[in-house]
Amino acid sequence: MTDPLPERFGESLTLERDGRVITVTFDRGDGMNSLSPEAMRDLTDLARRLDEDTDSSVIILHGKGAFSVGFDLKSRGRGPDDGPSLLERRQALKAGPDMCAAWERLEQVTIAAVERYCIGGGVALAMACDHRIAGEGAIFRLPEVPLGMNMSWQSNPRTVALMGPSRAKQFTILGERLDAERAREWGLVDDVAPAGEALKRANALGARYGAVAPIPLRMTKQAINMAAGALNPPTSYMDRDQFLLTSLSEDQREGVRAFLDKRDPEFRGD
Repeated sequence: MTDPLPERFGESLTLERDGRVITVTFDRGDGMNSLSPEAMRDLTDLARRLDEDTDSSVIILHGKGAFSVGFDLKSRGRGPDDGPSLLERRQALKAGPDMCAAWERLEQVTIAAVERYCIGGGVALAMACDHRIAGEGAIFRLPEVPLGMNMSWQSNPRTVALMGPSRAKQFTILGERLDAERAREWGLVDDVAPAGEALKRANALGARYGAVAPIPLRMTKQAINMAAGALNPPTSYMDRDQFLLTSLSEDQREGVRAFLDKRDPEFRGD
């Protein structure tokens, strides 16, 4: 037996246990659940705490309202003169990849139940889980590259593994908008439930995993993930520095300005 888990973790996470299944609810109170630095820290710390829990076999993650609209661009600095040193800025960029890695490393089977919006960093977090179940009406999109950034958080290998390189390019570089059915066709989503019932469908899948003997479940998940993602670290370890590089470009600043001004960006390769 492990120490009891708290019912509330940080400012926006609540936990509920049902047998060997733990359901984590992400709720920032606005129905959008953007990934603020504080929310990412809480999600990372919770995953590390769940990693110690031997009484669970399944972790279900869902958002109250939207799964997550991703990182709030309004909380970003607008240029290199905002104060922190280059080293400090590079260190701060660990928050997203560390969060995704913490959820991917969990030995329990993880299921993301997605309703409404799953955007940017929300997609990266969902892809770090073992399964994704979407409610009808859910929307998936990666807006980073169209805004002049690169796609980081070590998510590119996960995207390729799920949908193949051709569709991964369309989804990532073009920022292709996928509804739930198209996301299933492209391999991003495992199952589509009626709107509002993604969590119910995730619970049904979780109950099946929860009935499996926990030791072989954990060992087999780990073996499959190692086989599927053995090359993920060496093919994505530089994306944090690539993001830092693009953050110094005029194109990236123009992309964010255009997003906030609700207009099309004018990129020049600067």
